Amino acid sequence: MAAYQPSDDWQFEVPTTGTKRLPPAARYVESLTHQGYGFEAAIADLVDNSIDAGARNVVVSLLRDDERLVSLLVIDDGCGMDDDALDTAMTVGGRQGYDDAALGHFGAGLKAASLSHADSLTVISRTKRSPSTGRRWLTARAQADFSCDIVDPGYCQDLVDRYDGVIQWQGTIVRWDRVRAFETITTGQADRYLNDAIEKLETHLGLYLHRFLAREGFNIDIVVEDVRTKEELDHRGVEPLDPFGYRVPGRAGYPRTYTAPVEGVGGVALTAHIWPPKSPLVSYRGIGPLAERQGFYIYRNDRLVQAGGWNSTRSPEGHLALARIAVDLPPGPNDVFNLTVKKDGVTVTPAFARGLEQAVDATGHAFAAYVQEAGLTYREAARRATEPQRKAVLPAGKGMDPRLRRTLRDELPELENEDPIAFRWDSLPPDVFFELDRENREVRLNKEYRQVLNGGRRGGLNDAPMIKSMLYLMVNEIFQKERVRAVHTDNVALWNSVLVTAARCELER
Repeated sequence: MAAYQPSDDWQFEVPTTGTKRLPPAARYVESLTHQGYGFEAAIADLVDNSIDAGARNVVVSLLRDDERLVSLLVIDDGCGMDDDALDTAMTVGGRQGYDDAALGHFGAGLKAASLSHADSLTVISRTKRSPSTGRRWLTARAQADFSCDIVDPGYCQDLVDRYDGVIQWQGTIVRWDRVRAFETITTGQADRYLNDAIEKLETHLGLYLHRFLAREGFNIDIVVEDVRTKEELDHRGVEPLDPFGYRVPGRAGYPRTYTAPVEGVGGVALTAHIWPPKSPLVSYRGIGPLAERQGFYIYRNDRLVQAGGWNSTRSPEGHLALARIAVDLPPGPNDVFNLTVKKDGVTVTPAFARGLEQAVDATGHAFAAYVQEAGLTYREAARRATEPQRKAVLPAGKGMDPRLRRTLRDELPELENEDPIAFRWDSLPPDVFFELDRENREVRLNKEYRQVLNGGRRGGLNDAPMIKSMLYLMVNEIFQKERVRAVHTDNVALWNSVLVTAARCELER
């Protein structure tokens, strides 16, 4: 075969005559506000930075002033930043050096995630060797001339001191003001907005960061704080939401680990799972439509970056709802797997699809056979007799421990688009243990008996989980009724009589 000869009619190298520096226009900042970040994904990006900083505790705090939400803060006890590091972090287009294990990737997350939702971004930080320092971006000013404000050092220290329960010797506070979604909340809707927003955020962080949350010594808390009194109005600890967290696999012999030979990368491990059919667990049903949650769960440095989807290797099908495959991206850059800027998906080249066709496990079992067995498991379950169905309930809300709410969601189907049942302590007559506020969908407990229920310990927002869980199950049906019948009123009176007597017996012991 004759050697290749370039055409005389085509210039293979573009000729140049020099270079010219073209810095970005200030309007570049405006593009950061239109990155399409969802609220939960934006917060997750900030938490990624906290993890990279070595934080053990992260608090997402929503500040409330009566019916208004005024600010959002993400506070961590990571290594913090000095002036130079903070300047780099706040520079549009600035980027620090990331090691191979870091969750940060493009160097744009802090700015893009924040400015997608807030018109004011403030970052305050301190290290063990440097004092508190801060910078602030105002979108309008940044669009004009890239001016970034230097925050008054006294205020920096005051804010750090306000959160000294999290930040002791070092840490960082990211503050959002003029949050655009907060400004759309109408009068009387703050509670509903907060409950919906926190539920979605809790689910998102629990899912995408579940490997970190499962480790000892790492915690994420979501709180609602009264901006004037500093009182916590709500406090929820984020629990790991493992998309492979079933108790027994749906088919014997699983999970299996296959190896796909992917050109340009090498062997890629695929850990294939088959969920048990008709699972009620929130880690199966509570993380989104089942059709979207089948397929590949792709991780980068233990951080979930894609929760389901087949990456154009096949189309989603109803009978594959039980199929989930864990994939850890290979370390280092490659030309096959490309992470999106928002870290909510991965694009792949056709080399990955070709590798799947050849993927086998250690016994020679083919990945294609796994897909068939996942579909067969689903169809076999569909042909079996219908299992007993538990009655749907109103969701559990404020005042219930997050772990308890998670268990209730796992065990009981919830009525959609319904306000939750909340619990709070109140001053009630001594012969009343609890009363129902149907209008506000609230169970009010007599605070006279609070100490005995807590064993003498100091009470908290989510205390007395035993009695609250029993009352939740007992009164759920009553809250669902449009009209309360005499039998329900009599039951409430009966339960009050028994519980008051039991509480008094405990007090006398």
